[in-house]
Amino acid sequence: MTTPTPLRLHRANSGAPRTGRILQTTFSVAFLLATLFTGFSPKMFSGNFGTLISGLLTPQPVGGEAVPTTQSNNIRIGIVSGHWGNGGDPGAVCPDGTNELDVNLAIASLVSQQLEARGYVIDLLQEFDPRLDGYQAALMLSIHSDSCDATNPDATGFKVAASSYSRDNNLTDRLSACLEDRYGKITGLLFQSGNITVNMTDYHAFRAIDPSTPAAIIEVGFLYLDRTLLVDHPDVVANGLVAGILCFVRSESVQPVPTP
Repeated sequence: MTTPTPLRLHRANSGAPRTGRILQTTFSVAFLLATLFTGFSPKMFSGNFGTLISGLLTPQPVGGEAVPTTQSNNIRIGIVSGHWGNGGDPGAVCPDGTNELDVNLAIASLVSQQLEARGYVIDLLQEFDPRLDGYQAALMLSIHSDSCDATNPDATGFKVAASSYSRDNNLTDRLSACLEDRYGKITGLLFQSGNITVNMTDYHAFRAIDPSTPAAIIEVGFLYLDRTLLVDHPDVVANGLVAGILCFVRSESVQPVPTP
């Protein structure tokens, strides 16, 4: 009977060169992969495969949260809710008790929520918020409502005034133009260009914020003839304001108008 010893010796002897070939192949493949990934770009692949590879190579945050990729990242916007926190001054008051402070805050809160949902950093500010001192942002907008005086048959429409303290009037003019255009189109209200008051053009917050911050104040409508829109449909008002703000921060097309 043949002894198994020579067979085991034969396998051991024949395995030595095979092991060398395996090691050589492994090093060659490793070198090739290293060369490929040194100059790798997902654009090397077409279709969904390139997208898949790109996604796999993108660092994922802990907890599975989505990584923000929009241009809104870190863009700060200040929204002042008129008369909020103003020492008990509710602004305009209607005979049934409806007051400007509550209307403004409801609208300003909706605007803030919509913008935050789009990834913007929002500061919802009170009328004389201490944060206004030297405030820096992509823009600041103060939201107010007009009077509930029933004696004026023309008490309808909205008004916009830009800051005259801004370092760049072109920016503030463009902010005003965006608000006038988008807000008017969405709400259907007319722009009352001839009724801009000194309280708007010399608004206290314009003097408090950093002059590099483009700023404007808007009277979103009258609590008299525009009451249904302001009180019952604050979401429509907020939509108009958000559209105007996005027009500005996204540099959308709009015709600039001179500052009143």
